[in-house]
Amino acid sequence: MMDSLYIAWRYVTWNRGKSLILIASVTLIAFLPLALQLLLDESEQQLRSRATDTPLLLGAKGSALDLVMNSLYFDDSMPPRIGLDASEQVDASELAYAIPLYMRFRARGFPIVGTSLDYFDFRSLRIGEGRMMTLLGESVIGADVASKLGIGPGDSLVSSPDNLFDIAGVYPLKMKVAGVMERSHGPDDAAVFVDTRTAWIIEGLGHGHQDLARTGDSSVILQKDDDSVTANAKLMQYAEITADNIDSFHFHGDSSIYPLTALIVQANDDKAAALLRGRYQDHDSYQVVRPVDVVDGLLENIFRIKTVIDGVIVIVGLATLLTMVLVFILSLRIRQDEMDTIFRMGCSRMTMARLLLAEIVIIVAASALLCAILLTLVSANSASLVRYLLLS
Repeated sequence: MMDSLYIAWRYVTWNRGKSLILIASVTLIAFLPLALQLLLDESEQQLRSRATDTPLLLGAKGSALDLVMNSLYFDDSMPPRIGLDASEQVDASELAYAIPLYMRFRARGFPIVGTSLDYFDFRSLRIGEGRMMTLLGESVIGADVASKLGIGPGDSLVSSPDNLFDIAGVYPLKMKVAGVMERSHGPDDAAVFVDTRTAWIIEGLGHGHQDLARTGDSSVILQKDDDSVTANAKLMQYAEITADNIDSFHFHGDSSIYPLTALIVQANDDKAAALLRGRYQDHDSYQVVRPVDVVDGLLENIFRIKTVIDGVIVIVGLATLLTMVLVFILSLRIRQDEMDTIFRMGCSRMTMARLLLAEIVIIVAASALLCAILLTLVSANSASLVRYLLLS
């Protein structure tokens, strides 16, 4: 058998083009369904673990999937907004406490998540470098943000404008990085966290103004006397909150309608959760959902699609195998002179069969090795691949 393998090896290496095509075909047919299953298993684990850890979500009436994907995984889908009074209503019920979320803006491609300090305890997030945000305008960034942007405590991030053609005068906010969180291997690693009031300042609901009595730019002053100073429309809203101007920042309007995208609702117990869901079951404006139920529905659809894909792969695999059989049959016709020489040397048809079998063994072994290497790479990076392909 070793002689047959040696001769087959020499034939395979001599006909590199045909051999490489066959090896690539077999590798892809074996690799695709196995890699797909690995990624699906990892996506199910990531999606369900975070959804299971989040008991209830309160948001505006609309798509429950958009609400869950935006609130748990910081997806780009934007659910309708709710008001701050929704959080006050939950707290007033004494059945649960609410953690606010406002996710609308981004900073250098990463989502800015406006929330409270309770969120970090809820998600068991810890500061790896620096400290927790304590002042207006400060932020805490995830480990991925820090590594990809090369920034850390003491550096700054500027929010991206929601609309490049915004003429309302809402300026991007330069946020100081107070700390970097320890890696959690989840969506929080790729987020920029700020206080909800900081997010509202980015929204334009709060701002600070220049001290006109001390300004050296006379062009912003419309009228000045001993008692008052009147500014013109050139008065610039601050784009950065510092120790010198933080006291000038203030908010306008009714705070009860300040926007949020969702509330993470932590009920006191199962009975309280059931009562709370009942209260909002037929609510005109709000809905309360269990994220794990929404994610399970999403996974069902994903696995239905996978079943279709598996069927397509099986059909393509059969077609590939038939093509390989055809290649070997045509190869035998082309190699007729070679076979005649082998027979004249006294070898039997069984010897030729062993040579063909040895070629198949070499091609399949090479494909199996290449497939194993690719699957190892996918398995080692499955978590990041799922976050990039599915959750980004």
